[in-house]
Amino acid sequence: MRQETKCIEGGYTPKNGEPRLIPIVQSTTFKYDTSEDMGKLFDLEASGYFYTRLQNPTNDLVAKKIAELEGGSAGMLTSSGQAASFFSVFNIAQAGDHVVASSSIYGGTYNLFNVTMRKMGIDFTFVDPDCSDEELEAAFRPNTKAVFGETIANPALIVFDIERFAKAAHSHGVPLIIDNTFATPINCRPIEWGADIVIHSTTKYMDGHDATVGGAIVDSGNFDWMAHKEKFPGLCTPDESYHGITYAEKFGKEGAFITKATAQLMRDLGSIPSPMNCYILNLGLESLAVRVQRHCENAQKVAEFLENHPKVSYVTYPGLKSNKYYERAKKYMPDGSCGVISFGVEGGRSAAEEFMKHLKLAIIATHVADAHTCVLHPASSTHRQLTDEELIAGGVRPDLIRFSVGIENADDIIEDLEQALKAI
Repeated sequence: MRQETKCIEGGYTPKNGEPRLIPIVQSTTFKYDTSEDMGKLFDLEASGYFYTRLQNPTNDLVAKKIAELEGGSAGMLTSSGQAASFFSVFNIAQAGDHVVASSSIYGGTYNLFNVTMRKMGIDFTFVDPDCSDEELEAAFRPNTKAVFGETIANPALIVFDIERFAKAAHSHGVPLIIDNTFATPINCRPIEWGADIVIHSTTKYMDGHDATVGGAIVDSGNFDWMAHKEKFPGLCTPDESYHGITYAEKFGKEGAFITKATAQLMRDLGSIPSPMNCYILNLGLESLAVRVQRHCENAQKVAEFLENHPKVSYVTYPGLKSNKYYERAKKYMPDGSCGVISFGVEGGRSAAEEFMKHLKLAIIATHVADAHTCVLHPASSTHRQLTDEELIAGGVRPDLIRFSVGIENADDIIEDLEQALKAI
């Protein structure tokens, strides 16, 4: 099936007389006839459900659809995109380990890595996504366990060179983890370019309607954990907290990563979404291909308008031929990038804040990448924990405005921008 069809038909095929839509299994608990039957589940000898904190049928069907869209072997849902970022790294790294990450990533992810996970004993080296080969090579250490980047950085809109970083990661025997939230699998499938693990904040385009917070992790099934078993003892040696199972041996490279994340991390940390939220997410997924196309069409028109406006000092959008990443975006995302634009107005930071006060259609919100047009000044909100130096290092200028173009009529969005720019 093509992507548009997978959005509708993927993950779930009802049998004769079964519900047309994925059913909501709103239950914490599942009944079994004997202790032996349940014991097989705890030993991972049989598939099934016993407690929704670990797995739920509704959640798994939606995860299966996302895995099919990304071209992966297995997937799981989490309670938020932040949980997906954390699980994807913590599933293979522990105290004393090291991760190489792009310096141009979402501010919340940067803070998770640079502050919280450092407290857990995991070290991070942040590299410019446009660094030289020598700088990239120098970032690796003997205890490096993964490389992490974003397809399109939020909010800097830097297009990540997936193929290049995948080759570097694999040369050191570690997987590449890609956050594909902004591009979505409609516009980019990082696994086809060498990524091993793909994550999403499903809160954004996948849900698309400001309705549910969530995250997703998809395993490509391509990384051979046992070939580098000395690096990944959590996957390649017995897990004494789960009956001595060696995940990579029992479930192979196609299932080891997600099974461990479910049986161990979800068991202990419980960052699972509710079945109702997953049902709502699936409704968003059904229209994902249609909406993403409209987002990109609208954003292209808005970006071209802003680029030619005298009060706009700069515009960053991968769809503009003047953009530094235009050719790279065409390589990885030939059908369009995303609906998010970054720009600045003449007068700097204070003028940016004044401009936002005059918008009428576009709302000021921390959210991004949904049906409604919204705007944000990251330096005073999502990235306010960063210094000006850290902002610039991450590709976020203090005067940057993040403008998330919705699926309203593009002319209405442009008229709103026009009147707000006239007011400053």
